[in-house]
Amino acid sequence: MADIIDGKAHAAGLRAHLARRVAQLHADAGFVPGLAVVLVGEDPASQVYVRNKAAQTRECGMQSIEHRLPASTTQDELLALVATLNADPEVDGILVQLPVPAHIDPERVLLAIDPAKDVDGFHPLNAGLLATGGSGLVPCTPLGSLMLLKDRLGSLAGLHAVVVGRSNIVGKPMAQLLLREDCTVSVVHSRTREPAALCRQADIVVAAVGRPRMIGPDWVKPGATVIDVGINRIALDDGRTKLVGDVDFDAVAPLAGAITPVPGGVGPMTIACLLHNTLTAACRRRGVELPD
Repeated sequence: MADIIDGKAHAAGLRAHLARRVAQLHADAGFVPGLAVVLVGEDPASQVYVRNKAAQTRECGMQSIEHRLPASTTQDELLALVATLNADPEVDGILVQLPVPAHIDPERVLLAIDPAKDVDGFHPLNAGLLATGGSGLVPCTPLGSLMLLKDRLGSLAGLHAVVVGRSNIVGKPMAQLLLREDCTVSVVHSRTREPAALCRQADIVVAAVGRPRMIGPDWVKPGATVIDVGINRIALDDGRTKLVGDVDFDAVAPLAGAITPVPGGVGPMTIACLLHNTLTAACRRRGVELPD
């Protein structure tokens, strides 16, 4: 049976580490990083997510700044708020919670965020820095996945990694991060021929395709490390629902060397890495070296 990679425990450890670094910064440099989260509308899942982000931000000793706007907020009004946050010296990170109402173009909003405060790591400038080996801000879910892999495997150099999915949010930045670690990287997508055969060659499989339980045991080499980024809600026969990943956990776990569960795997690392990025952005903006 595979070792279960406990993302919840790893995230708690990272937050505790960040709290110590924030306290040291406050003592040595006299500032506290600030994260501004903007929520437009009343999407229930987004409300829960924003509430969790705020609580964990405060837990790490950072300043949590929330802007909750009605669904009727216009695109120009949202862009004006983003401009205000860009100019606010107390704000080090800006996150506009998606989805936004249909009348707002999320791409316009993304492009309006100062790349130095783009703690989601989605701005094209940060994507370009990642691709070219620069020091931009990295998307949180791929960064958390990489942390889990390095904690489990140590050096990733020379390993064959297959990323299933090519989204701008997870798949592409995940592949770039793995290349930085000197992995040999393949990306499987909807036009890949014989995707299961390609995945079976991999030492590392990162599943980020958004299809429930798509990755079965015929996709995984014995002993491989499997990172399941997918979060899918499926209906059960008794009328209830259940969260499952892109990997068929029960079928793959007896074969893999290590695997992340859903929930409790990559998900908790995403918010922890958002706070990591906020601390990084705060130090870079002020020309302060990150504390050990």
